[in-house]
Amino acid sequence: MRIVIADDEALLRDGLSRLLEDAGFEIAGRCGDADALLRMVDARRPDVAIVDIRMPPHAGEDGLLAAQEIRRAHPEIGVLVLSHHLASRYAARLLEEVPERAGYLLKERVSDVAVLADALRRIDEGECVVDPTIVARLMARKRERGPLDELTEREREVLGLIAEGHSNAAIGEQLFLSHKTVESHISQIFLKLGLRESPATHRRVAAVLAYLRTS
Repeated sequence: MRIVIADDEALLRDGLSRLLEDAGFEIAGRCGDADALLRMVDARRPDVAIVDIRMPPHAGEDGLLAAQEIRRAHPEIGVLVLSHHLASRYAARLLEEVPERAGYLLKERVSDVAVLADALRRIDEGECVVDPTIVARLMARKRERGPLDELTEREREVLGLIAEGHSNAAIGEQLFLSHKTVESHISQIFLKLGLRESPATHRRVAAVLAYLRTS
């Protein structure tokens, strides 16, 4: 898998590059600002771009805006956004327009190469990945009643693990459920959230997006 890394911290760029190369990934390029990232993605067409939310040239949300532009212009290229900020709104904004092949992790998570590698592979396969810390906070937050309140406690657990990017098999292992039971819970989640099967809709991603919007 070919990866582009964009972060204005040179030490982080170099560290991520070494970690990922040791894990078998190909680093197609590294850069320190959003404009260079867009040019690099256009020229080198990586499989996934790792992007810091806050980067030059304006030191605002340039990285997030660049990630959104990559998803619009190159839907076949995944993006993994990194941030120091624990905020679900960033994840929701990233997934809003083109939710497949996108992820949001806290920077503290990337020191665990297994977690980072798993997130990159899931994104490349078309899933979305949201940091488990954000999922846990959303699960605990008080909010207005909505479709999620129709879910049972077990169904909410399953949806939370889907939001973290886990496969059905991994969900079964974590919750000690059979594959058939996991599929049954997911079917009920789709039904209660009004997500009908459609070739134009990735229902797992749509469920995560509904989760982020209403939590």
